[in-house]
Amino acid sequence: MFQSFKDFLSEITQAPQADSPAERAQRVQLAAAVLMVEVVRADGRLDANERATALAALHQRFDLAPEALAALLDQAQDSSRSAYDYQQFTSRINDAFSHDDKVRLVEALWQIAYADAHIDANENHAINKIAGLLYVTHGEYIAAKMRAKAAANIP
Repeated sequence: MFQSFKDFLSEITQAPQADSPAERAQRVQLAAAVLMVEVVRADGRLDANERATALAALHQRFDLAPEALAALLDQAQDSSRSAYDYQQFTSRINDAFSHDDKVRLVEALWQIAYADAHIDANENHAINKIAGLLYVTHGEYIAAKMRAKAAANIP
């Protein structure tokens, strides 16, 4: 019994193995995609325009091939279904993105929300929560929202 407890303690205190840069990049890409999927799903509808906007934002940020983008978004949908909070994804973004990149991500989330020409209260709440976890100030959050709204030609 003591040996199994000792093995357990040894296992949880071991330093994690170093990841390759490619593995880290994939985890960051997945984290960004999951946050986008969360916004797509927030209003209870899986809108094709929102999905297309998410794919375009991922392409712009990561410059992946169309097949890789579709696979990433599918993987993000699976991860989103089993996620219990945003923090596991925002922490990866915080480690990898500059502050300006995080503000641009929040703007992309707003672009996704505006893709169906309607902002649902749940979309607003999700983006607000994500922006807070990314340490984006309220002023930056509002400015990103206004830029996305103007880009969507919504009065």
